[in-house]
Amino acid sequence: MRAPTMVLLAAIASAAGAAPLHAQAGEDTILADPAFSLTFSAGYVASDLGLWQKHGINVKTVSITGIGAINSVISGSSQFAQASASSFGRASARGQKLVAIATTIDRPFAQIVLRKEIAEAGGFDPKASLGKRGALLKGRTIAVDSINSMIHAYVRLVAARSGVNPDDIRVAPMAPASMLAAFQSKQIDGYAMSLPWPQKAVQDGEALLIASGPDGEPGDMIPFGHNLIVTKQETCEKRKALCTAMGQSIKDATAFIKTKPDEAFELLKKRFPTLDEKLLKASFLELQKVTPSPPVVSRAIIENSEKFNVDAGLLKADEALKSYDGLFTNEFVK
Repeated sequence: MRAPTMVLLAAIASAAGAAPLHAQAGEDTILADPAFSLTFSAGYVASDLGLWQKHGINVKTVSITGIGAINSVISGSSQFAQASASSFGRASARGQKLVAIATTIDRPFAQIVLRKEIAEAGGFDPKASLGKRGALLKGRTIAVDSINSMIHAYVRLVAARSGVNPDDIRVAPMAPASMLAAFQSKQIDGYAMSLPWPQKAVQDGEALLIASGPDGEPGDMIPFGHNLIVTKQETCEKRKALCTAMGQSIKDATAFIKTKPDEAFELLKKRFPTLDEKLLKASFLELQKVTPSPPVVSRAIIENSEKFNVDAGLLKADEALKSYDGLFTNEFVK
């Protein structure tokens, strides 16, 4: 056999045994979302633009409320989840082998609103410090999406920073649509949620804004991974092409939100057809500000998530992570 032929055959054999550079065509995977909100717009855009298919995967998105989304990854029923750094940090601190492969929102994207007459009776001043505004939450009933979620943690953090015992706030877990109904019927005093839901009550003149993550409150929590794409470490070790496809799809989606805002907004309008367009537009502009492109994960994001959890009382200081090695990678969004 001639030497060139042998070299050619060796090259073919080597290529056949090498790991594929792309996900297998049409590879199926499940992405869990914790709620229906603008927070998860990168996933919506990836679906609506066909970016999953572009990168060789078929993604089924399932809605699993609150921390149930990240728990579905831990249990193996979902391969990926859109989850906050708060939930990710607590799971990691308690021994779960997870990895964050992308950040789609890099500061708190939650807001807290309180019924207008209650806030005004308490001396509400929009120019007052976060501590003074947050003190108005004491003794009130505030709805959140679920217990121990990032939204719940945000309420507890604002309370703590305002000198209020977080346990002095009554918390009512419910879906966003139920929050609006309960607020209008005065069953709750206020609610916390990611945009656009808090803005609706403010726009309608029924509530005042107590705290706003998109406006940098609290300031020492920036950058913060309000939304990460997370999976098991072993998933990216064994199925690297799958993680690459997910990461590249999210990278394309965040770039689309940043560089083609009008087109991205038109896509999202179809997702939120019952919302007032002016309200949705204002919320989308806030989203665009906090969407990083490329959607990299930083050490500071993970560190702040730990501080967030400890300050909110959802993680004891001695439980905090001692090392961040292996908890995040930007390999799949390059």
